[in-house]
Amino acid sequence: MVGENGAGKTNLLEALHVGTQGFSPRTRAEGQLIRFGETGASLELQVLKEDVHHRVRIAMSAGTAKVAELDGARLPSAEALRRELPALVFTPDRLAVVKAGPAARRAYFDRVLARLRPVRAGLPQDYAAALAQRNASLRRVQLGLSARAALEPWTEQVAAIGAELVAERRETLARLEPYFAERAAELGLAGGTLAYDGDAPTLDVLRARLDADVARGSTGLGPHLDDIRIAAGGRDLRSFGSQGEQRLALLALLLGEAELLQPEPLLLLDDVLSELDGRRRRALAERIASMSQTVVTATHRSALPIEPAQLVEVTPGQAV
Repeated sequence: MVGENGAGKTNLLEALHVGTQGFSPRTRAEGQLIRFGETGASLELQVLKEDVHHRVRIAMSAGTAKVAELDGARLPSAEALRRELPALVFTPDRLAVVKAGPAARRAYFDRVLARLRPVRAGLPQDYAAALAQRNASLRRVQLGLSARAALEPWTEQVAAIGAELVAERRETLARLEPYFAERAAELGLAGGTLAYDGDAPTLDVLRARLDADVARGSTGLGPHLDDIRIAAGGRDLRSFGSQGEQRLALLALLLGEAELLQPEPLLLLDDVLSELDGRRRRALAERIASMSQTVVTATHRSALPIEPAQLVEVTPGQAV
């Protein structure tokens, strides 16, 4: 898609994400998806997946949850679309995955885990629930409202589920790393690696640090505090990578994951070309040309160094 700044390219890409994933990559405030002065919005997509046609309809109104239908059947939630219609998105603000704190990386790789291993998709939420219960119990003990013995069942759950989560995260990184390294090298970022920084919380360790956890009123060890090191050439890109290198790393993560997923996901790349030099633009263009379907936004047709399968010109209120 090409068009001047402010023409609506990102809005169209956002609509594709909402229509396939059930939520916006930009905001969780659904009121922001509705045009100013209106009380509701809707979208409809025709999707071809593995030679089967599907129809998606989503309706939303201010103050209420979105309503999503797939092939005429109402879904339990709009985000249930993610299990049916895989899509990955690049937007400039997603550089937080590389450059922000550990929470952004944990959230990102937990979503990768869910896409690669749908059967374990609920594991991060199960751990978060057990952790919340243990932290609440720690605060009750701290205030003298509960005995320490009441902590033991939650400590056992945090240890057991935490160990599972760390193992699944490590397995996710092991599967993704070779693809990440290859795509990063293709884009001129040599020596790409992914490493998990943290150990599984054991029951013995959690019991040994019980006094410290009671004093602080929260659990001070576990996968909720771990990090993932995204590096190239031995350098942690969060601390020692330029913004251009961080951008390439995020692209390599998305392209690597896209290769792992079956069926191949829809790729949505917003303003991805603006900070790439000519060689990297061509490398990226040739890679996405070999993939199933990719939507790229740019201000000018000349930004893409190869002929696109389809060119959509966007002007305010119109796409042709």
